[in-house]
Amino acid sequence: MILFWSSLAASVLAVVGCGYLITAAILVGRIARGRAPACPAATPAVTVLKPLHGDEPGLFDNLTSFCVQDYSGRMQIVCGVQDADDAVIAVVERLREVEADRDLDLVIEAKMHGLNRKVSNLVNMAPRIRHDVVVVADSDMRVNRDYLSRVVAALAEPGIGAVTCLYYGVGVTGIWARLSALIINAQFLPSVVVGLALDLARPCFGSTLALRRATLAEIGGFRPASPSPMSARRRRCANCGGTSCDGRARSGASIPPVTRVRSSATPSHGR
Repeated sequence: MILFWSSLAASVLAVVGCGYLITAAILVGRIARGRAPACPAATPAVTVLKPLHGDEPGLFDNLTSFCVQDYSGRMQIVCGVQDADDAVIAVVERLREVEADRDLDLVIEAKMHGLNRKVSNLVNMAPRIRHDVVVVADSDMRVNRDYLSRVVAALAEPGIGAVTCLYYGVGVTGIWARLSALIINAQFLPSVVVGLALDLARPCFGSTLALRRATLAEIGGFRPASPSPMSARRRRCANCGGTSCDGRARSGASIPPVTRVRSSATPSHGR
């Protein structure tokens, strides 16, 4: 009898799990097909903030993907580093030589603002922001050429206060990197899509957080105001004037253009 009920319970769990995976696969496909348009009606000037820490595998190509955007508006890229001896500085300087026509700034500032090193980096970079649209993107993101156009088009839609992007993982340096990418693709991504479909959350991810400069000022900027400053600002942005941080296509969720490059020694802070 015990064996029977155990088998029945296992069968029910297997059916539920299969149903979840099928549902998640369908929802992921819908988001991938329903991306924001690649041609925004307007192309406002954009500042892209890239908090950096360490010369991680693929970093030069990741940063280059932001420099070669098919975007007709003005674009400023600000890279931030907290250690004057960080090897990533050489990568940024090389990028400035290769992409000499790009408006590319480098901020080297060790000052801490609270305990979160990434947030401190962003606070130090904030005075260099010159444009009305601000995009924060992690260093291990690699994007397609239409990425910025899609993000700006989504942000321009009525009622949208911030835009984020889903992403998929690609392992580049061995088995652990591939396993990390597998977790993103098989666990994290489906769970986020299902959560969005069930209206359980409206997250904004480090892969992309795009908002207007006025909105950033309204929610208090990047300066820490709680033990989890970025999470607090995401919640405040979601409640700002009825706007939302949304992972669906109407607010710029875009899976294929955004790739998180995983390495076996990915830095745990500073980005």
